[in-house]
Amino acid sequence: MATSHPKGLATRHRLAESMLSLIQRQGYHGTGLNSVLEESEVPKGSLYFHFPEGKAELGVAAVQLAAGQFNDLLSQAVATGKAEAAVDGLVSALQDILVSSDYQAGCPVSVVALDAGAENLELRDACREAYKGWVTGVAAVLENLDVEESQAGALATSVVSMIEGALILCRTYQSIQPLDAAAATINLLLSASQGAKENR
Repeated sequence: MATSHPKGLATRHRLAESMLSLIQRQGYHGTGLNSVLEESEVPKGSLYFHFPEGKAELGVAAVQLAAGQFNDLLSQAVATGKAEAAVDGLVSALQDILVSSDYQAGCPVSVVALDAGAENLELRDACREAYKGWVTGVAAVLENLDVEESQAGALATSVVSMIEGALILCRTYQSIQPLDAAAATINLLLSASQGAKENR
């Protein structure tokens, strides 16, 4: 992935990207620092310069990177300004990622949360902040799409939960169908929420 970061930040970003990619494919515990160095083609000294606390600190950076990437996908999806098109656009982007990776690239945040979140406070906090950011971002989008503010938070939590669960099923089934099913259900919920607001 091309980056316009200064050299030092570019190296840090490349390490985080490599960690993210490896976590998606083989889990947090299955990813060693030697694998990250090989994937990123970064010298060992640079890794510890940018991440002096080692693997856990690098894992946090990977989770933060994943959170930002999802937010970017969400921003692109809502550019149409229409709820159904936004959901379909987000789901389509996630399906493309799954298919192009041969169903290896699941959500790294859920992987880290389940793999190491119980044993490492920093990783758990990073996962929590990622999810909170996604829910907040989706809630803001829903409010802009005429969903009642009082309902937006709960609905956003449901949307993120359904997408996360669907991603796990997609990887297990080796099929994009669970995401299609999630999108259909989310659009039904959105229609019901918008209809309730219009009837008030």
